[in-house]
Amino acid sequence: MHHVSLQAATTLTEWSERTLRRRIADGTVKCSIDNQAHYKTMICFESIKSDLCLALTLENIDLIEKADIGDAKAQNDLALLFLEQHKPKSAIYWLELASKQQFSDAMQLLAECYLAGNGLTKNENLALMWIAKAASLGHSVALAQIQSLRVN
Repeated sequence: MHHVSLQAATTLTEWSERTLRRRIADGTVKCSIDNQAHYKTMICFESIKSDLCLALTLENIDLIEKADIGDAKAQNDLALLFLEQHKPKSAIYWLELASKQQFSDAMQLLAECYLAGNGLTKNENLALMWIAKAASLGHSVALAQIQSLRVN
């Protein structure tokens, strides 16, 4: 049986944490019996499956589980999936997690979201910060963006 963290479930359903906890309390959403082993609330995927904000394949479910346990590449890939489905707020959560792990692709994508105001408030200063961080890690697109700033 598949499980996801409470935080992942909020991005997958676009429910607030409060709504999710209320549904756990009323029994609509089921938790893993082994929550103490994870030190966080783990949700039974089956109990939220009908309320997902995007269509998922079995491969996507595996991606979610990898992202949920901290795999930065999976977090970035999941963010891309959300962006493709026009769910930028959910994508931001995963991009921020991957960026905190120094994953340069996520940093550059997060910068693009800040530049466009996609899923969060437009902020050119934060965009530039994330571009610079990605460039410092050798990200080719971010390096080109920094170079174009120097030319102007």
